[in-house]
Amino acid sequence: MSTFKRLTLSVALFLFVAAGVSSAAEPVGSITYQPGKVGGGAGKHIVFVCGEWEYRCEESLPMMAKILATHHGFKCTVLFSINPKDGTVHPPTTTNIPDMHLLKTADMMVVFAMDLELPDEQMKHFVDFVDSGKPVFGIRCTLLSFKYNRNKNSPYAERFDCRRNGGYSVPLFGESWKGHYGHHAKESTRGLRAGLQERNPLLRGVFDVWGTTDVYRITTVPDDATVLMYGQVLTGMKPTDPPNLKKCVMPMVWTRLIKPKNKKGEVDKSKKPRRVVMSTIGASQDMESEDLRRLYVNCIYWAVGLESKIPAKADVSYVGGPYKGSKFGRNTWKKGLKPADFAIKAQVPAKAK
Repeated sequence: MSTFKRLTLSVALFLFVAAGVSSAAEPVGSITYQPGKVGGGAGKHIVFVCGEWEYRCEESLPMMAKILATHHGFKCTVLFSINPKDGTVHPPTTTNIPDMHLLKTADMMVVFAMDLELPDEQMKHFVDFVDSGKPVFGIRCTLLSFKYNRNKNSPYAERFDCRRNGGYSVPLFGESWKGHYGHHAKESTRGLRAGLQERNPLLRGVFDVWGTTDVYRITTVPDDATVLMYGQVLTGMKPTDPPNLKKCVMPMVWTRLIKPKNKKGEVDKSKKPRRVVMSTIGASQDMESEDLRRLYVNCIYWAVGLESKIPAKADVSYVGGPYKGSKFGRNTWKKGLKPADFAIKAQVPAKAK
């Protein structure tokens, strides 16, 4: 074989291997929405970790990501639970959320998770973000994010399993899972603005919040928490149902400013407090509430330090067509979809009359 042919084959082999390495690093379980030309979120990257099997976050989080990207200028990436056999979005899969490495470039993480037990190599990226001090927004069953049943010797089991002193949710969100307070699937939730926060910019344009999911029981919030909205138990599953006056209101959406500490356990005044948001409402049908979507958008502006840019009435109109959330439940998810199926679809213009 001539020197030229050997050189040609070597170059071809190198390009083939390089292409393989490149493709292996390509996202396989996520979708990214590039920022639009308007909005105050320019330069900020939000990663949504979508990993729960009941509340249809695989529908609601892409919808919110589209709104934040298109109307508010954030770059948004959504990570999904993926069936490793066929690459479809598969909420019952608790052991595989590819592309967790994309958290490395995130300015904020929004997490909606339950009963996960991720491989250590995926989990490491989640842990690194939790330890980074960057803002985190937790939604509903995120208080039950992890349960280690297969790999009880994982280096992350002791700290993150929700059955072990509440897992990571106690130091981060200030509370662990304490159960349903409203009757699950029979008593819905009315959101009530916290009176002492009437002028808080996070409540701008937020007045009418209702959702089909029940109120969670909350036993404590930390001293550094600000409750923005309380959940009131309604006697039925319609927004017009009367409240169950035998049940108290519960903290439903709150923020935290967590002061960082040094190795001695003393407050480190050289570092800014960490910003955290927790919401116990937020299933896919709940997110049909315009004002709940607006509250989420306002909280995200605040979490990344852009509270001065919170609009008077944030645009939370749907992007790419109408949205209708699926009912929560174990087997109500839409089968056979892949991350690319959640792309923004061009709306067909109405015909001229």
